[in-house]
Amino acid sequence: MPTPQPALASSGFFPPPLSPQGGEVPGFSGLNLRLPRQCSRDNDWLVALCEANRELRIERSSQGDIVIMPPTGAETGARNAELTRLFGNWAATDRRGRVFDSSTGFLLPNGAMRSPDLAWVRNARLAKLSAEQKRAFLPLAPDVVIELASASDHPEALHAKMREWRDNGVGLGWLILPQDRHLWQYAPDSDPICLQDPTELREGELLPGLALSMAGIWEAGF
Repeated sequence: MPTPQPALASSGFFPPPLSPQGGEVPGFSGLNLRLPRQCSRDNDWLVALCEANRELRIERSSQGDIVIMPPTGAETGARNAELTRLFGNWAATDRRGRVFDSSTGFLLPNGAMRSPDLAWVRNARLAKLSAEQKRAFLPLAPDVVIELASASDHPEALHAKMREWRDNGVGLGWLILPQDRHLWQYAPDSDPICLQDPTELREGELLPGLALSMAGIWEAGF
């Protein structure tokens, strides 16, 4: 049997449903594709799949299933852009690490490939990677991840993803729920902490000097 080709755009894939107004559908958090056993699941195949379908945000679960995430609406996109801008400004001043956006994949010890909305990795860890590794999905868990919920996300699924980040070596994880104005903080060997309507995003020990205003995250601004 021939090996399935890593392309979805031309193989009967249909985009996620839209609301009557053309926005995100609440409760629709992506498609899970279960691959046949004979289908290659290695990292090279996954890279090829993502490159052939650049318009899609693709992840791989620890069980090997392919997860296709729907595009976000404008409000979520604006919030994510503001978050990346603010964190990037701090990182440019701090100069101890690099910021990665939601298009970056990370290979986790449990076999999953995940893409957070924002990640930060210390330069000392990146320096240990080869040039080839830097061109592909990064084979490490970020030091910091931030997930920003959209109207289409299930909170339970997001909390499960945050636990996965934590259990696979992420030093600090933040889950932002704009609709509730809740900020959940995940750290190793501890229960998650919920902050209600914080005005700033800060963490003095791991990220000294970081103090990001949440005003532009809670409100999209248009």
